[in-house]
Amino acid sequence: MIRLVIHADRCKNCGLCQAVCPEENLRASESFNDAGYHPTAQCDEDRCTGCGLCALMCPDVCFEIYRVAEEAKAGE
Repeated sequence: MIRLVIHADRCKNCGLCQAVCPEENLRASESFNDAGYHPTAQCDEDRCTGCGLCALMCPDVCFEIYRVAEEAKAGE
């Protein structure tokens, strides 16, 4: 399982991550961050493959990607 963390406070919604996501799983959020931008948000947690393209493209280092073991998820 993949857990994607998006640091919305750093995001200026440049759209680079949205353009490279092969699953088309990223979009602009309807809410604003403190800088006045609509930060990128994930559409569906289960569609993320953890490819890391969003993190590679992001000039503001807004993404963290974690691979979570299924056993760890079951224990939560």
